[in-house]
This record gives sequence, structure tokens and C-alpha cells, in this order.
Amino acid sequence: MLYEEFEDFWQVAQKRHVIFFYTGYFSQHVVAAISETIRARLDTAGAAGPTRRRIFSAFVEMSQNIMHYSSEALTPPAEREHQMRRGSFCIGNREDHFFLLSANPVRTEKVESIRARLEPLRTMTVDEIKSAYKKALRDPAPEDSKGAGLGFLTMAREASEPLEFEFVPAPNDPDTTIFCIKAII
Repeated sequence: MLYEEFEDFWQVAQKRHVIFFYTGYFSQHVVAAISETIRARLDTAGAAGPTRRRIFSAFVEMSQNIMHYSSEALTPPAEREHQMRRGSFCIGNREDHFFLLSANPVRTEKVESIRARLEPLRTMTVDEIKSAYKKALRDPAPEDSKGAGLGFLTMAREASEPLEFEFVPAPNDPDTTIFCIKAII
């Protein structure tokens, strides 16, 4: 029975071209360990240097998003330096590109704020994204941001297609929504 369960998961991962998957709690130590693994996996997958850099940059932003904004934490909110928050991350390759996908729970009340920051990025050109990034570097960080407010802009800048995102109501909890974001590189 155990092997069957593993085999089912393995077959799905192979079918979806997944080269790395993690679900659990993210911390700086976990992100560092995942980073080493991703670098090794990208080397064996034959990713070119610039592609590896873009993938790694998007991964860091997705991880930071989980560590700062996931609504499920193991650590108290006051412990900002040692945050441990729940989320999932996946990287895979298909044909001539890589995809990065992350998901984490967020407070339902935050959904429209997140959507408002992401939606404009879907129609912006690369030059417009770069210009918005430079502007964000000069401007004060948004009120609800725990960083410089550059995460989504960085992901959009690194992606070769518009970012995809989705909000799914969490089962049995109307105050929680699952936020999923995908970058194709």
C-alpha cells in the first residue's frame, strides 16, 4: 500500500514534468536548502546561466511572499526575523521553458488588495514592468508590504509570459483563501 501511494504521486509528478516540489513551512533555513537543491536540479536539467538566474530570482520572491504573507504560521507574528509560514512551491520544465508555481493561504480580506497589485502586471509590457520596478525602488513601500513592495514586479520582470494567479476559497474556512501564482520562465 505504501509503495502504491508513492508510485501514484511519482507518476503525477512525472506527467506534470515536476523537477522539484516542497510543501510545508518556509523559513530562511528552508529557503537556503531549497535554493541549493534547485541549483543542482537546474544544472542537471541543462538550464542556461541567465535562465537559472531568472528562475532563482522568481523562486526567492515566491518564498518571501510565503514567509511574509501566508496566513498560517508556526511562529508568533512578533517574531519577524524567524518566520515559519506554510506554503507550497513547485518547479518544472516543459518543452522550452520552466514554470514556477507557489500556493499559500491568505486572509480572505487581503484578496482584493493582492489582486489589485497583480492584475495590472498582466497587461504591462516588459519595458513598463521595468519602469514600474525602478519607480517602486524610489517610492516608499506600500503600507501593507513587509518588504519593498517589489516581489510581484520582480516575478513579472523575470517571467517570459504574464504571471498567472488564482484565488480559491479554503475548504471549511471562509476567512482563508488559497493564493496561487505561476511564473513561466
